[in-house]
Amino acid sequence: MTTILVTGGTGTLGRLVVERLRADGHEVRVLSRRTPPYAVDLRTGGAGLDAALAGAETVVHCASSPRGGDEQAARNLLAAARRAGVGHLLYISIVGVDRVPFPYYRTKLAVERMVEESGLGWTVLRATQFHDLVVTLLQGLAKSPVLAVPAGVPDQPVEVAEVAERLAELALAAPAGRVPDLGGPQVRTFDSLARAYLRATGRRRPVVRVPLFGKVYRAFRAGGHTAPERAVGKGTFEEYLERRFGQGAR
Repeated sequence: MTTILVTGGTGTLGRLVVERLRADGHEVRVLSRRTPPYAVDLRTGGAGLDAALAGAETVVHCASSPRGGDEQAARNLLAAARRAGVGHLLYISIVGVDRVPFPYYRTKLAVERMVEESGLGWTVLRATQFHDLVVTLLQGLAKSPVLAVPAGVPDQPVEVAEVAERLAELALAAPAGRVPDLGGPQVRTFDSLARAYLRATGRRRPVVRVPLFGKVYRAFRAGGHTAPERAVGKGTFEEYLERRFGQGAR
């Protein structure tokens, strides 16, 4: 069986990847900042990172933070992976990182390029936004009496378990470079997602579409973060809402 290190292995995506690989009988090490025995902050690296990588054949790099530090974390991880002789590094990225000039997306693109130039065998998978991320955003917006959404912006949310399944498959295969994107089953207007969320949670809010300005908004409005040609996901947003909030989602 393969020895695999999953960074961010306690996160929304990483823990599902860990569960899937362990169910197949593989030795999986979980690296996160607070979970022993591999409690390591990738931004600082050090001996703990080398210990986590010792003997690992594959790394699935799920650790990421919109608050910053991803590029330094990637430098430390890639350097340690080269020292350890890792054969395959698999990185999860986001659809549109090369089209939408959002700061977090630019960071993800920079890490993609670091992975490609690392000298390691590598695979990069881009996915659209997870259902739970969309709900987290809508929960924040729904705190106001009016739920304001950016006008004309589409989205294509995907089931995180399906992304985890695909990552597990890729982790057990040979390095494949940039593989086809994984998008959710439907490209939806953001206001339709907002209304579905309100129905599911029994909230009553008027949904107002607000036009915004700037390059980032134009890129999102143009659907730069969607992949309609790769709508291969199965789980819909309503199905996710029903699991999370109950029958009101229908």
